[in-house]
Amino acid sequence: MAAEEPSSSGDDPIRRTRPGTPGTRELFDALATGDPEDHLRLEDILAGLSRQVFGMLLFVATLPAFIPIPGVGGAIGGPLTVLVGVHLLVGMRKLWLPRFVARRGPRRASLQAFQRMLGPWLGRLERLVRPRMTGMIDRRAASMFTGLLLVLLGILLALPIPFTNYLFGGLLLLYAFALLERDGLLMLLCWIAGIVAIVVFGVASGALAAAATRWIGGLFA
Repeated sequence: MAAEEPSSSGDDPIRRTRPGTPGTRELFDALATGDPEDHLRLEDILAGLSRQVFGMLLFVATLPAFIPIPGVGGAIGGPLTVLVGVHLLVGMRKLWLPRFVARRGPRRASLQAFQRMLGPWLGRLERLVRPRMTGMIDRRAASMFTGLLLVLLGILLALPIPFTNYLFGGLLLLYAFALLERDGLLMLLCWIAGIVAIVVFGVASGALAAAATRWIGGLFA
């Protein structure tokens, strides 16, 4: 599924009405506005986002990490984070989602709950970020490195490592903000934090190595 421009008809709050590029908080508020019983498909959430599409998918993928049920957040958000990372790692310009993934997505009530929980923090963070050092976002080598880190962090998020969902969720939200707002300085800080997290929770615990071994073994089974 490639992100496409939405039609101009209708008044669905998912549609972006402000000229120019909307901010992260504005995008999130638009998604959370409406009937709580609505089911939002990823293909609709991501429609028309061109440059922001990878950041928004990562943003949505990260939200389940804050569900206080062990295993749920990682099982949903981990694979989607890996998917975003693979796109950046191989240099894809347009998002592709399998049809069965594109037609799934959160209920609006879930986004409204996240909005109440994270809204004040997102507002504070949005006042600090802005487009700067954009080479850290746009250059191919930088994008590939970001993709590699997201693949590894997505694997860690999917693993049942105790007490790490909120930690990885918060870190990946910062990656999403950096991509959405094209803030290279924030991305540089995310790189540093991501490397530390991978070393501490992945390499040191053996979890990442074990997961990589199983994955490679599955390829040749």
